Amino acid sequence: MDGASAGNVELRQLRCLVAIVDEGGFTDAALALGVSQAAVSRTLASLERALGVRLLLRTSRHVTPTGTGLRVVAHARRVLGEVDALVQEAISGHTRLRIGYAWSALGRHTLAFQRRWAQTRPGTELHLVRVNSATAGLAEGMCDLSVVRRPLDDRRFDSAIVGLERRLCALAADDPLASRRSVRLADIGGRTLLVDRRTGTTTTELWPSGARPATEETHDVDDWLTVIATGRCVGITAEATANQYPRPGVVYRPVRDAEPIAVRLAWWRDDPHPAAPAAIELLTGLYRTG
Repeated sequence: MDGASAGNVELRQLRCLVAIVDEGGFTDAALALGVSQAAVSRTLASLERALGVRLLLRTSRHVTPTGTGLRVVAHARRVLGEVDALVQEAISGHTRLRIGYAWSALGRHTLAFQRRWAQTRPGTELHLVRVNSATAGLAEGMCDLSVVRRPLDDRRFDSAIVGLERRLCALAADDPLASRRSVRLADIGGRTLLVDRRTGTTTTELWPSGARPATEETHDVDDWLTVIATGRCVGITAEATANQYPRPGVVYRPVRDAEPIAVRLAWWRDDPHPAAPAAIELLTGLYRTG
């Protein structure tokens, strides 16, 4: 394989190789690819020269992959599958909308949003994607829009506030504070607060200096709830979490002296999804009327 490199291999060559193996010969491969049998032979020969190995054994009746040929065909299938997925990703931008979220999607508006979207935008398929990152999957390319509950300090992104949510305190069901209808920040100051610094909305800046709670860190909402249920820590979160994650052993109480949380829809500044305005309008209406 001296001199072989990825730059010498073309997708048309890989498609030709896979077609020969799948169709069982050069003649049927030519029919499947819509080219001449001579073109199939030339393409395969050029691939074998580029790789410096024999890929197929040919007799008058059969075409059989060599051992190396079998391995190359397996890799070729994966490469072609990835390329087809890439093409589909590029051309489906107007027919699919992926909305990322880190913890709690849109809370009690999640189902209404999904159903109304399907009714009003049937030509654009909606997918909600949970990605526990600071941008809820936007920076990672895993979504087209993302639901975030704190400002994104990154000029690559733009965002719009679609609603406000109350802050709630999550407590063990047998915690003394659980018997109250609401709590104050001062009630929590002496506790250990469980936070997610990457995606969470709660920091000790909510409390005045000198009255701030101790903190422990988590990175997942299920772990957050599991620890809180033991009574070792408490948490403060957006109202959406209580709607999305009711949990036996955990109760949620409003924090009556804490500012509400702004819910934002974020997108790439230089490449907004065409359906972004419709999503903003629908969500704003749900939060306003809800």
